[in-house]
Amino acid sequence: MSLLPRVVGLAAYLAGALATLPAHAGAKDESAAEWLAPKWLNDAYASLVAKGLTFGATYIGDNITNVTGGSSRGAIHFGRFDFSVDADLEKLVGWTGGRIYANMFHLYGRGLSRNYVHNLATISEIEALPDTRMYNAYFEQSFFNGRLNIRAGQQAADVEFFDSQTDDLFVNGTFGWPAGKANNLPAGGPAPPIAVPGLRVKAQLTDDFTVFGAVFNGTAAAPGEGDPQLRDNHGLAYRINDPRWVIGQVRWDYNIDIGGRALPGNFTPGGWRHYGEFDDQRFTMGGLSIADPSGTGIPAKLRGNWGIFAVFEQTLYRPASVTEKGVSASVPGVSSFLRIAYSPPDRNLIDLYIDGGIGVSGLVPGRPVDRFGVAAAFMRISGAARGLDLDTRFFDGVPSPVRSNETLIEFIYEAHVKPGWLLAPYFQYVFRPSGGIPNPSDPTGISRIGDAAVFGLTSTLRY
Repeated sequence: MSLLPRVVGLAAYLAGALATLPAHAGAKDESAAEWLAPKWLNDAYASLVAKGLTFGATYIGDNITNVTGGSSRGAIHFGRFDFSVDADLEKLVGWTGGRIYANMFHLYGRGLSRNYVHNLATISEIEALPDTRMYNAYFEQSFFNGRLNIRAGQQAADVEFFDSQTDDLFVNGTFGWPAGKANNLPAGGPAPPIAVPGLRVKAQLTDDFTVFGAVFNGTAAAPGEGDPQLRDNHGLAYRINDPRWVIGQVRWDYNIDIGGRALPGNFTPGGWRHYGEFDDQRFTMGGLSIADPSGTGIPAKLRGNWGIFAVFEQTLYRPASVTEKGVSASVPGVSSFLRIAYSPPDRNLIDLYIDGGIGVSGLVPGRPVDRFGVAAAFMRISGAARGLDLDTRFFDGVPSPVRSNETLIEFIYEAHVKPGWLLAPYFQYVFRPSGGIPNPSDPTGISRIGDAAVFGLTSTLRY
């Protein structure tokens, strides 16, 4: 039986199952306080919130299986607990515009990408090594009625830079922090599960133009071999003396009038620069190929790195009753996004990155806050990295695969079962994992790793 009928059959089954779930009419970001905890605890929590102190807890559990492709087939369960505290200093101590925020993760289980698929864009955004890890810990100060905001401390870049509202629907990690940055920057850059010390400035110049700029420590992990998550154990490295990473962008918000109805959108161009050293993807310091047995095999060190990017987001449809300005994932309608990024090929594994998709919110009959969508991502292996593959074929004399690109597509339905409880079945298909690397089970080294078909079910619980 071919794969396509299986996918269609499973999709029909899931659609029928979701139709039987109870619907609720609450807002998308409601917590589970109403039904999960006793009234006395909810009352105590509400009292703390009124005083300016908000505690949060989120659990995300992912159940995934790849039915074909990758390095091997397998099914796994892993999850993440997220505990946070948000202190409004104005309510607490009368400090106007001040805020302190901190959160930590507890991660468990084995990731599908790391252990079965071996692709560049992690199948699940929560995939990480098991650990209890400090994540954000920063102070934030707002001025001029919020038009200027400064944030200092350990923080991540993925929530504001190179981001859109629509891409938050999807599970694959690349739709949060793109695989182009995750694979090109030291330790993956400041994004889950690793945040780094930094200073971020956000200035709303007009109602339509907002400028973002930030400087981060260039890597979260100490120099050395092995996984960066192990070298930044528990997220407590707090490194501040490494070469810096600087990023900036400008967001222009606009509205398109179609038939007397305003459809909001935004365009956000930006760029980044890293001031550290990067390995040449093909050559040694002596100008020989890294694969040349007569050379050292040690990549040349190239000073600095950079990239440019742009984000487009556009609402395609909204019911006539919706008049809210701005693109928001919680407002009924259809929205789209497109992101593109480029980095120099001599020092980056991925030189061209493109993704995009469509999200539909609040338009399923009888289920006013459910969402669904489809998105795709393309990661081109840089010319230098492909050149090294050709060199390896030449010197080894084995017609091994030459990497080209990794491309994936994701379909997802997000069902809101109760306030704060989401169930999201999804399907992903990964073409040429890691660009088409050799199949580790093939002793000849000639065949590529297989395209991966992945089914998953994510459960999210928020309090």
